[in-house]
Amino acid sequence: MSVEKTNSHLPGVKCSVNTCYYHAEGNYCNAEKIQIKPMNAQSVQETDCGTFEKK
Repeated sequence: MSVEKTNSHLPGVKCSVNTCYYHAEGNYCNAEKIQIKPMNAQSVQETDCGTFEKK
């Protein structure tokens, strides 16, 4: 999934992963869109940010 980095935050999305390319000050996400996976997750512990890209 190709995702652009923007100069604005995704409304309602907080991200505390400061090693992510899209992480912004204040724990915001500056990706144009995000992907949460996997499809058949049954709990929050099974979910994952598919948009994560290491800085």
